[in-house]
Amino acid sequence: MKKHPFILCGLMGWCLEVFWTGLTSLQRRQMKLMGRSSFWMFPIYAMAAFLGPISRLLQGKSVWFRGALYAAGIYLVEFLSGSWLKKYGLCPWDYSKARLNYKGVIRLDFLPVWFLTGLLYERVLTPKS
Repeated sequence: MKKHPFILCGLMGWCLEVFWTGLTSLQRRQMKLMGRSSFWMFPIYAMAAFLGPISRLLQGKSVWFRGALYAAGIYLVEFLSGSWLKKYGLCPWDYSKARLNYKGVIRLDFLPVWFLTGLLYERVLTPKS
């Protein structure tokens, strides 16, 4: 069966987001643990498919370098897509109340999350040798 990395990444991102928002509902003591996402997020997460070719170029580099580069790329996509969606009143997230936000569309305290998420996508997208 042929792999479709954009579909894989989009679905994986949706699942991760629903899991993450479910965990944050636990933090707010909402015991139903309701996770949620938006249809807008699918194409945004699908763009992680570009990490596949990038990860092949980074083979042999340290995990710290790769994770930092992936996190920077995720921040860039999050900022650009969030700014564009916000312009049309469609942005499904709003970080403006978070302490370490930038323009309400990125959170600097999510750096460890994006670092690990980038490495997870790398693992999924890189063919096993």
